[in-house]
Amino acid sequence: MSSGEVVEIIRTFMEWAALGIEILGALIIVAGVMRVAITRGTVRYLFKLDKPGAYESYKHQMGRSLLLGLEFLVAGDVVRTVALEPTLNNVAVLGLLVLVRTFLGWSLAVEIEGRWPWQARTEKDTPVRTTEEVTRSCETTRTPDSREGLQ
Repeated sequence: MSSGEVVEIIRTFMEWAALGIEILGALIIVAGVMRVAITRGTVRYLFKLDKPGAYESYKHQMGRSLLLGLEFLVAGDVVRTVALEPTLNNVAVLGLLVLVRTFLGWSLAVEIEGRWPWQARTEKDTPVRTTEEVTRSCETTRTPDSREGLQ
């Protein structure tokens, strides 16, 4: 096998890898939207708009899948550009794509979390659990002690 054949095999593999990563990103977005539409019920959601937190909950679930899908799409673009065609023009296009997708990701993060990604979480951002909630979660996850059955 000559070096030209090895380079061509590697190039083909990288093209397929980049395509696979981009397809995975698109599938994550589609699957996430479908999951939210089916499990949360878009029509059901529309009838619950007056309930507190309905919009935020729907938005958070939709935004998470969009953010994850965008990350995969950026990764696919990086693999395709850096491994296959590292010309100045392609790197400039990649930079523009990453810039636009990063802006979209930050915009989604601000919509979901209500703060910029580089800002620290505040007390109101983290849910506070009551003592009853902590006790209830411990009781449901606790495994019975082997000595309890002996008494």
